[in-house]
Amino acid sequence: MSDQDLIVQHVPVPASRSILLFHGVGSRPEDLVPLAHLLAEAHPDAWVVSVRSPESSDLGSGWQWFSVRGVTEENRPARVAEAMPSFVRCVRDWQARAGVDAAATTLIGFSQGAIMALESTQLPETLAARVISLAGRFASAPRVAPAQTQVHLLHGERDQVIDPRYSLMAAETLRALGGGVSVELLPNLGHGVDARVASRVKALAG
Repeated sequence: MSDQDLIVQHVPVPASRSILLFHGVGSRPEDLVPLAHLLAEAHPDAWVVSVRSPESSDLGSGWQWFSVRGVTEENRPARVAEAMPSFVRCVRDWQARAGVDAAATTLIGFSQGAIMALESTQLPETLAARVISLAGRFASAPRVAPAQTQVHLLHGERDQVIDPRYSLMAAETLRALGGGVSVELLPNLGHGVDARVASRVKALAG
C-alpha cells in the first residue's frame, strides 16, 4: 500500500499499538474517518489508519478487495483466498511502520473489510489480537478458533445486505471450537454504522 491508499488519522511517536480500519466494497477509506477520529481520541497511544482496498470496485465507484459480481456461497471463499496475501502484506506493513506486533494490533472491518479481517483469523499466522467485525461475515464457516485473537461481531438486526444470522452462526461455531468471541445484534439497524456501533467499537478496541 502506498501513502495515497489510506488515511492516517493518528500517528503517535512512539506507538504502543495499531488500529487498522477496512471499508466495504464500493466504498472509500474516507467513509470510516468519523470512526477513526473517535478511536484516535479514545486511544492516543495507537496508530489509527483507515486503509483503502487495493482494487477499483467493479460496481462503478470506490474500491474492493475482491469482486462481488456473480459472487455465490460456492465461489466467495476462493475470491477471499486470492485477495488474502495482499491483505496480510498490508497489515504487516502497518505493523512494521508503527513498530508493533500482532499482539498490539486491532483490525476493524466493515462489510467486505470485515470479511477480510475475519478470514485472516483462519490463517496459521496470527495477524491481530482483536478483530472487530461490523456488518460482516466469514467467507465460509470458521474452521479453527484463533488461539490468540479475540473476535467481536457487531451486526444490525435489519441488515439486508449481509444477514445478521451469519454473525450468530459464526459466534456459535467459534465458541464450539473453543475460541474467544462476542456477538451483539443492534435493533433497528441496517447495513451500516451508527452511534451505538461506534460506542461499542470504542470500548472493544481498548
